[in-house]
Amino acid sequence: MPKIKLPVKSPHINMTPMVDLFALLLTFFMLTTSFRPQEAVIIDTPNSISEKLSPDKNVITILVSKDNKIFMNFDNGSDTSVLIRKEVLKKMAEQYHLTFTDKELKTFASWSSFGMPTEKLKSWLNTEDSKEREKFQTGIPIDSTDNQFNLWIRFIRLQNPQAVVAIKGDGIADFKTVKHVMDILQDNQVNKFNLTTNLQKEEAKLEE
Repeated sequence: MPKIKLPVKSPHINMTPMVDLFALLLTFFMLTTSFRPQEAVIIDTPNSISEKLSPDKNVITILVSKDNKIFMNFDNGSDTSVLIRKEVLKKMAEQYHLTFTDKELKTFASWSSFGMPTEKLKSWLNTEDSKEREKFQTGIPIDSTDNQFNLWIRFIRLQNPQAVVAIKGDGIADFKTVKHVMDILQDNQVNKFNLTTNLQKEEAKLEE
């Protein structure tokens, strides 16, 4: 008597649960992801062959625009329980007899680079329109009569002594301005800093 052959079924994987999981994760990341704010000014940095990467935390970034204006950015450090940007703004407010609400302090703590006189910060933080907000970005005063940049560096260093400094200067910025920035850093006991550049690979050439 011949054996009965059972029909062979090809394996089948039900992808429906995986598709549902993918859609759930995509929705989660879209709702929770916060995009990095645009920098206060566009900097066209010069090229170099250095491959050293700047750290993600504890960084003070100083931007020197092509028209020699100063902007800056600094993060809240590694300790998430303390918002360094918020504390630094409080110190600047005391220095210039200004008052910021708790909402304004939290807004400043979550934003990116800036460059304006301290007395204009309040209006900048409360401006809803992004194009109108850009008009406040006129550069941080760095002259001898009102060297607000020096105060920012001093208060940031007091709140976060571990912060490293990166200078991001435009390729056509006046070196005198960059030198002035370096002098202020050294006055605040910052003797080591990095220069941010674009990475340019060098091709190896055979000697003839």
